[in-house]
Amino acid sequence: MKVVIAIDSLKGSLSSMEAGMAIKDGILAAKPDAEVIVKPLADGGEGTTDALIEGMNGERIDLTVTGPMHTPVDAYYGYLKDTNTAVMEMASAAGITLVPDSEKNPLLATSYGVGEMINDAIQRGCRNFIIGIGGSVTNDGGIGMLKALGVRFLDENGEDAGEGGQALAKIARIDVSGMNPLLKECHIQVACDVNNPLCGENGSTYVYGPQKGVTEDMKKTLDEAMAHFARVTSETLENDYMNTPGAGAAGGLGYAFLAYTGAALTPGIELILDAVGLEEELSGADVVVTGEGRLDFQTAMGKAPVGVAKLAKKYNAKVIAFAGSVTKEATACNKEGIDAFFPILRGVCTLAEAMDPVAARNNMTATVEQVFRLL
Repeated sequence: MKVVIAIDSLKGSLSSMEAGMAIKDGILAAKPDAEVIVKPLADGGEGTTDALIEGMNGERIDLTVTGPMHTPVDAYYGYLKDTNTAVMEMASAAGITLVPDSEKNPLLATSYGVGEMINDAIQRGCRNFIIGIGGSVTNDGGIGMLKALGVRFLDENGEDAGEGGQALAKIARIDVSGMNPLLKECHIQVACDVNNPLCGENGSTYVYGPQKGVTEDMKKTLDEAMAHFARVTSETLENDYMNTPGAGAAGGLGYAFLAYTGAALTPGIELILDAVGLEEELSGADVVVTGEGRLDFQTAMGKAPVGVAKLAKKYNAKVIAFAGSVTKEATACNKEGIDAFFPILRGVCTLAEAMDPVAARNNMTATVEQVFRLL
């Protein structure tokens, strides 16, 4: 029997690889002769960097960058030496968790630190990038990141236009001559799971701005400023990505990647499944095991376990999911390729007891063993 495991992290309990190894132990207890392969899993959001560092023998690179409110913050990314790949989350440098609600200011918040992370990785020799852009606190159209990469945004007097959302309306000219020349050698893939255009009522400012401090009074002005920045970009670079799905992700960072770096925006789960080489292992697999902390209706709408299941069905494998808890609505997962799912809790307990890493690991292994005794 060949079994391939790709399970998302159980947040607060087990990392993707820890959960995967607990499952492997359970399978081998029931089927000592089974061939069991464990792959890391993430969806391009929070935890992606950690999952790929751990699951692909990566190195964690710690560095200090400019934070969203212009003060230094500690950030990190993953360095996968074998493939010269950097794995990073923009939230590490410009995330919403870095700024208290009372200090959120979309007029000033900058993505500059994201560009500093990219520069650091390029200097280290990375030419392939996997970048998650969820969880941002910025609405600067990505100009902070681009400035760090060497682009100059000038006002009508030829002076620097400034930082944050307030700078966008002031941009009269864009000078890309100082942009890091090594970017031309880079292949950048951005994990993006939203389809919003840059501007308008479905754009970055109107939809995601309020959680970053955009008030009703600011919306129209900031949105028009973003559109102005896009027009000047189009005139300068002779491209137009303003209405491309995903351009409005991360306060316009999606647009900056598209227009200035030639990046591809890809649904996070597709990008990660490709990066970890899951499909190569599925050939000949009898059973594929997946799961996450909680299986619910959101899982069925395309989260990581369903991405795994759909890929597994190409190879006619049985798909079993394990989770810390399951809701009534989780039955929707059965229509999306998950043949059966099982909660791992083995008795009534508190949430803290359920999430204890040792207990979670033991519960996972014991539950998996019993299921695999049937196979």
